[in-house]
Amino acid sequence: MTHEMNTKCGMSRRRFLSSSVAAGTAISTLGLGILPARAEPVRGGILRMGTIHGQSTDTLDPALLFNGGQWNIAYGVRNTLTQIEAGSVLAPCLATEWSPDANATVWTFALRQGVEFHDGKTLDANDVIASINHHRGKDSESAAKPIADQIADIKADGTTHIVITLKRPNVDFPVSLASANFTICKATDAGIDANSGVGTGGYILREWEPGVQAYLERNPNYWRDDRAHFEQIEMITINDSTARMSALLSNGVDVIDDVEFKLATQLAAQSGITVEKTQGPLHYLFSMMGNTAPFDDKNVRLALKYAVDREDLIDKILLGNGTLGNDHPIGPSYLHHDAALEQRSYDPDRAKFHLREAGLSSLDINLSASNAAYSGAVDAATLVLGSAAPAGINVNIVREPADGYWTDVYMKKPMFANYWGGYTTASEMFSTGYVPGAAWNESHFENARFMELLEKANGELDSTLRTEMLHEMQAIVRDEAGQLIWAFPDNILARNDTVAHGDLAHDRPTDGHHLFERWWSAA
Repeated sequence: MTHEMNTKCGMSRRRFLSSSVAAGTAISTLGLGILPARAEPVRGGILRMGTIHGQSTDTLDPALLFNGGQWNIAYGVRNTLTQIEAGSVLAPCLATEWSPDANATVWTFALRQGVEFHDGKTLDANDVIASINHHRGKDSESAAKPIADQIADIKADGTTHIVITLKRPNVDFPVSLASANFTICKATDAGIDANSGVGTGGYILREWEPGVQAYLERNPNYWRDDRAHFEQIEMITINDSTARMSALLSNGVDVIDDVEFKLATQLAAQSGITVEKTQGPLHYLFSMMGNTAPFDDKNVRLALKYAVDREDLIDKILLGNGTLGNDHPIGPSYLHHDAALEQRSYDPDRAKFHLREAGLSSLDINLSASNAAYSGAVDAATLVLGSAAPAGINVNIVREPADGYWTDVYMKKPMFANYWGGYTTASEMFSTGYVPGAAWNESHFENARFMELLEKANGELDSTLRTEMLHEMQAIVRDEAGQLIWAFPDNILARNDTVAHGDLAHDRPTDGHHLFERWWSAA
């Protein structure tokens, strides 16, 4: 799945921003023929991208952005109030500055003036308010609903500011507004213009066939001179990893995402090809629906967690390109990662113990998998089949088709291969994926102590106390939730020598999904 940074409040904006830095990014370049970065971006040229992401059911509705392809387009054609740059720095975008009250409950945002939508309409406070309200309400199915539901009131303050009052304190709130789900659309009588693609971004969407291809052209009236360097963008969905690699090698595309680990070394050996990886909050997992038998029994969930050999998965699926997962989503790249929390390891005997606690001597389960979830997901499921057998768990692998996986399998089948792109802050990750009623609470996790801690942590100004709370929450999720998080893999992309970029963001793949705007032609 598609989707960090910690903040202090009740202080000057400069001090606020200086405290908004997460754990440092780790970026490395593999192989030969490395292209020296240009000191200055240049205008012109075409970027052609081959991506694993894209489904026929994809939409432009910011509430329903689900995969990396949708995020790439959303950031290309629209803007957010805030933006996360390389190094996890929170930066201005459509908001030029922001400030909280002393309790981080009331936030005031100054809006950038003179910004135009693609059709010439001038951005105003109504557009911002309507775009944020799009995610609110009890009937909302937005992935951003857990964040939007924190809002008690949003209103214009004159023509240049908006004021957002939260139901409870949230020191990370401006970070959440950098999400592609909070890209700003035009206000309409019915809400917002969610599906036309008209935005204030650097590119105009000219053609789009969901799950197939998208064509974008540079917005000649873009308010930024330092971004959106290409004249044209072409994004093609190529689900098969080998086919994506072939497209890059044959000069059919300039960059590909989600490079399989087994192909990275082969690609890096090619002249004119650069392979790069970043380490961030992306995690691979198998999700168990906690409201569906047999996974509604905590002991069954624990039995599965002990029946998986995570080190074997990292060695054979990731080829060592990743770190161990510990069944909670706050990995080593997060500021509040609990490195002292005991790492869960492969233990068939303990898995048998938990089966007995569930009143079972053996267990038969179906595990749905497709490489649409992540490269190697089917092979990973096969390894789970092997490691679970000594524990008395019989795994039947259901190989699901790539097309429709996210609509027909995700949160529909009892156990399925899955991924999360992660978020910039621990509180945002927890709020989006682990709060009852959240659109992406995949395991239907519900825990009273967890919710108590989340509410307290969101408003806690003392960093030591906040860290203690977030550490306890990680332990609760590890032991109670239905998420079998086995690894935090490296993000690997490959590009040819016709394109260049600056420092890569690591909060999400492909330069935080901002490559359309941040990269430039080197041809």
